Amino acid sequence: MAKVRCTVLTGFLGAGKTTLLNRILTRHTDAPIAVIVNEFGEVGIDAQLVIGAEEDILELNNGCICCTVRGDLTRAIGNILGSGRPISYILIETTGLADPAPIIQSFVLDETLRAATDLDAIVTVVDAKYVINQLKNDQAREQVAFADVILINKIDLVMAAEVERVNRIVRSLNPLAHIYRTRDCEIDLSRVMRVAAFDLRNALRLDPDLLSDSTHEHDSEITAVSIRASGPIDPARFLRWLNRLVQVQGKDLLRIKGIIDMAGESRRYVFHGVHMTLDGRPGKPWGRDEPRMNELVFIGRRLDAGALRRGFDDCLATELSQVS
Repeated sequence: MAKVRCTVLTGFLGAGKTTLLNRILTRHTDAPIAVIVNEFGEVGIDAQLVIGAEEDILELNNGCICCTVRGDLTRAIGNILGSGRPISYILIETTGLADPAPIIQSFVLDETLRAATDLDAIVTVVDAKYVINQLKNDQAREQVAFADVILINKIDLVMAAEVERVNRIVRSLNPLAHIYRTRDCEIDLSRVMRVAAFDLRNALRLDPDLLSDSTHEHDSEITAVSIRASGPIDPARFLRWLNRLVQVQGKDLLRIKGIIDMAGESRRYVFHGVHMTLDGRPGKPWGRDEPRMNELVFIGRRLDAGALRRGFDDCLATELSQVS
């Protein structure tokens, strides 16, 4: 039997990985694609933002795919392969804090994955506005260095000279990758799928100890605060609180995202942000019998979980809430 091709979508927090994933799912024409989404926080939001009800979407939460839930990744792929469903491709969207090296290691050393899958490419999305500062983080540098394909995304948010500067820095970290410049991850799928770009020899030149057992650790200052609360939210209070939070703590807020039940609205409100950049808009309608649950994730340094939960509680339009 032909091996199932796999693409790993990586990139630092907020670069645009889910946007790229949605573009792929809305345009592919082959048999169904299986999607594995990994999030750093306990609350799974990204899977709700992935388009395409026909796709198989599996969430791996409460841990990073390159360390604590790595075994879950291999088991998940094994289950997909053994399901008998006509899966043509597997897409893996990693958390923004993932180091690609242990993921590559899984594909090479695990017998099931090695026999039944073909790692097509590591596709890394970088944020043109913030990547230079983000590259101070080891994970961001590793994501760029191990990439086979790199998308310099959000080029509309910076001047052309800055895009050129980003391109030079990214190229200095990775002389071999195909680099494309994108807005909202708009790209021909032939440049990110079925490209047969992964080469283990290149990865080993970058890290000769790639296939040896190693322990991967994240910056201990980076934590995730997750909030789940039922009850409608007062729009004015919520947006005032969120904008104030970004203004005051934006430097330490690496990523924020959420799905909100705004009072009086039939559609969920979806927001996300990176540092001091915020974006929010109406999402898909709530189902007739669907529980309207507010779900938020904050990832950053020196986060005060208690203050975040109290601030959100003050935005509830009713007194009834349940926060975990």
